[in-house]
Amino acid sequence: MDKRSTLILSPKKLLYDRIAEQGTVSKLDLLEAFSLTKSTMTRLLEEMTGEGLLIESGFGQSSGGRRPILYQINPSYGYILGLEISRVYSSIGLFDMQMNPKSIVHWRMDEAFTPEKFLEHISSQIRAFLRDHQLVASQIIGIGIGAVGPLDRDNGLILKPLHFPAAGWNNLPICMLVEERTGFKALLDNGANTALLGERWSIRHASIQHMLYVHAGAGLRYAMMSHGSIVHGTMDMEDAIGQMIIQTDGPRLDNEGNYGALEAFVSVQALEQRARSEAEMGKDQIPKTYKVSVEKLTYDVLVQAFRDGDSHARELFTQAAIHFGIGLANVINLLHPETIILGGALIHSHESFFQTAVEVAQKNTYRYPEYQPQFSLGQLKEEAVVTGAAIMVRNHMAL
Repeated sequence: MDKRSTLILSPKKLLYDRIAEQGTVSKLDLLEAFSLTKSTMTRLLEEMTGEGLLIESGFGQSSGGRRPILYQINPSYGYILGLEISRVYSSIGLFDMQMNPKSIVHWRMDEAFTPEKFLEHISSQIRAFLRDHQLVASQIIGIGIGAVGPLDRDNGLILKPLHFPAAGWNNLPICMLVEERTGFKALLDNGANTALLGERWSIRHASIQHMLYVHAGAGLRYAMMSHGSIVHGTMDMEDAIGQMIIQTDGPRLDNEGNYGALEAFVSVQALEQRARSEAEMGKDQIPKTYKVSVEKLTYDVLVQAFRDGDSHARELFTQAAIHFGIGLANVINLLHPETIILGGALIHSHESFFQTAVEVAQKNTYRYPEYQPQFSLGQLKEEAVVTGAAIMVRNHMAL
């Protein structure tokens, strides 16, 4: 269980979160939403405005008397950092309290990005953010981290992430290290969870309560939201979707996990392994076309061949998309979300990958078309993880 979820929010925090969600709100709107007296509501709003948490943002429509004052959260009350730690690309962003991005920087991860180099890099980026936006450290509320799992959220640990390009990331006390290096309080969650928080924030006015996020890239990751809250299991295994068995006695990826698991068919590593195996048997002309050795037949080369119209590359990605659609249907049939957001390198390899996966998932969704969840590429895409990580910090801000 997530221990933080047991915290009791103060009336001030409840008001703040409501106003943040709605954008602009009148006192009457808040009185209708909360069981507070008019005098208590007035006092709280005056306190929060005096503290700089809220600002007045004009007047609403009159219902016969004076026009009501509208309130919104103060975007410059403080600033929050969001950090993504992923296998292929990582990023860090600076956000104001309304989650407007002030700066976001992405970089590719490789075997040189040990934890020490990573910490040096983010420290340098944070100093640049503060300098560029003329901020001081005391204005930073905290830093949220969305990382590949498995994790120990309560103790701020990255445990044993698979397929990480650099050494040193196992059993890493990432929150403690970030706090020591930056001086900012850090919170940790799975990147899939923070991505879902970010994407849900981007469409918050749609009032969607049940959402599924699935990321297909170097690994498969997923997150689920029910009644507006992230669902946490007893273990942080966001990559468990990759261990869903879709073919009995099927292949196994890198001699780990289940035989016939989804990740053995749908992942960057799975595509590379299949392409190299077929090239060694002379079934694949991609190495010759792109003048690379079989060992250098990487995912980037395969994507370029796919986009160039190579028939063999198209077949590789199409088969992966079909298997991915089957896996999606299995999850959808269990969780019944309203909206499914898909992200990751495979999803963005080519528009046909998304289309094929969705078509297969729909055909295998129980009681389709009576039940028709919506599929989306999301609004934030590659910025979803860092945005959600920042939202996580604001959600846990004590007032």
